[in-house]
Amino acid sequence: MSESPDEVEPDDVRHVADLARVDLDDDEIDQFTRQFADILGYFETLDDVPEVDRKADLANVMRPDEEHDSLEKDAALRNATETEDGYFKGPNVS
Repeated sequence: MSESPDEVEPDDVRHVADLARVDLDDDEIDQFTRQFADILGYFETLDDVPEVDRKADLANVMRPDEEHDSLEKDAALRNATETEDGYFKGPNVS
């Protein structure tokens, strides 16, 4: 990766594309190099935002957990497209 965080090189884009297993041609490499540089520039503008020196007023807005009866297994599986041995069956993931 490039030495300077301000600088995006085409090799940086190729490296990220390889990690993501994305094939990019030279025109796309150039386009993404410019776009990545623009995006990093936007992050640099955050350095200009003044810090706020106050504590946030935080409050727990979640309700307490309550125990309720659950559905019977047959009722829960009633509308499932596929079940197996009393469980939901989903597609194989490879």
